[in-house]
Amino acid sequence: MTVKELVEALGLTVISGATGLDKEIAGGYVSDLLSDVMGNCDAGKIWITLQTHKNVMAIASLKDLSAVILVKDLKPEPDMALQSEEEEIPVLGSSLPTFELAGKIYDLLN
Repeated sequence: MTVKELVEALGLTVISGATGLDKEIAGGYVSDLLSDVMGNCDAGKIWITLQTHKNVMAIASLKDLSAVILVKDLKPEPDMALQSEEEEIPVLGSSLPTFELAGKIYDLLN
């Protein structure tokens, strides 16, 4: 499944980084600890978080993630959105809480 297909299936909002929507999704990871994601998330996965600062994109780039999804209608800080555009890593938004969103994505990917 591509990031674009996930966006369409779940009605996610594309906040920034739309040039990366054709990336394939290899799985997902849920965490709000940057060090946890850096140490345990694999390339090609999507990251579900409530963190909205620029360091999220640094980790997403370092780990070669397919997208970052912000939950609960959270919006990225301007520098996060800008880095998303530069790195071509989509930042997506959802009104759902983390648990519900993760469950829906799990069902779609499996």
